[in-house]
Amino acid sequence: EDEPAEKWNSAVSLETLRGRLERFADERNWNQHHEPRNLCLALVGEIGELCECFQWKKDPESQPGLPDWSEKDKEHLGEELSDVLLYLLRLADKCDIDLPAAALRKLDKNATKYPAHLVDGSRSKYTAYEGDATTEDSTSQATSAKRQRS
Repeated sequence: EDEPAEKWNSAVSLETLRGRLERFADERNWNQHHEPRNLCLALVGEIGELCECFQWKKDPESQPGLPDWSEKDKEHLGEELSDVLLYLLRLADKCDIDLPAAALRKLDKNATKYPAHLVDGSRSKYTAYEGDATTEDSTSQATSAKRQRS
């Protein structure tokens, strides 16, 4: 399977970020506050701040690439996305979850739940495809469903 072209700095791994976060917290004696519950609540707060970046924007202002956004607004969005990522990484670390491995397992699980030949552009929940993936006639069912959506 072909992997998509890299869009991000591949020199920075999640492990590198995890290690830097651990040192950052150690240097400030913050581990006493970094219990999973507190980190989870902080993550929710940061997600709220991320959502504020999109609040009251019209659909044309939220197109992929955000072409109508100023550089200042994009920079602010990057900061909020970073806050979410960093809290998520810290939470995973404090819960002893290997986040990259868990993410790969989840992608594999989703590939099974949402077979490409059945889903094909649909945004239905995976339960709409259960049973279809195991039937011998799933490809023709998918083709019929695609015709019905057209």
